[in-house]
Amino acid sequence: MIALRKANDRGYANHGWLETYHTFSFASYHDPKHMGFRALRVINDDRVEAGQGFGTHPHKDMEILTYILEGELEHRDSMGNGRIIKTGEVQGMSAGTGITHSEFNPSGKIATHLLQIWIMPHTKAVKPSYGEWLPDGSEKNGWALAASENGDGGSIPIHQDAQMLVATPDADKTLTVSIADNRYGWLQVGSGEIEVNGERLKTGDGVAFAGADVKAIKTLSPSRVLLFNLA
Repeated sequence: MIALRKANDRGYANHGWLETYHTFSFASYHDPKHMGFRALRVINDDRVEAGQGFGTHPHKDMEILTYILEGELEHRDSMGNGRIIKTGEVQGMSAGTGITHSEFNPSGKIATHLLQIWIMPHTKAVKPSYGEWLPDGSEKNGWALAASENGDGGSIPIHQDAQMLVATPDADKTLTVSIADNRYGWLQVGSGEIEVNGERLKTGDGVAFAGADVKAIKTLSPSRVLLFNLA
């Protein structure tokens, strides 16, 4: 494996309404050793307090994916999209030439826990677009494709030779990892505990690897796991 990124080693900020961990450099957290991995630029592990959220703000030339681990998130954007994204769902935007959007926890009682992922596009100044991936149960038994360059299998289209896959298996399951030898992977544990090449990874941990390095993972508890297949 190339690098293990433990949860407690990530950047951290607590803004009161938002508690966030940064796998890679982001905002006021800067670490030249952790600027991203291949086209993967941001993995932010956010907890948004009840009734709070991100006000309207702009993005440009970035592929943005949001995976809801717990709770709900209300999304509105300048393309006219607006919906409450629920636990287990993925919402995506190609910011392209420029968009604005807001994200808000609609609950008055519980926090929303989410992962926000940024992937650098291979083409800039594209027309902005919006997409969603909704779980259908296949993610319980293996990897479900949530985002890909061509929107394969109903996944969210992104402007990069990359895939984001989601799995939510029970404990004591084995998931095959199929990344070509000339490509790279990143595993992110959204929740739970897994074993990768004899190494235990817990909630918030991530690992970068070359394609041939990881052939399978074992779940040690019910888990939510993301796999990125990267050029």
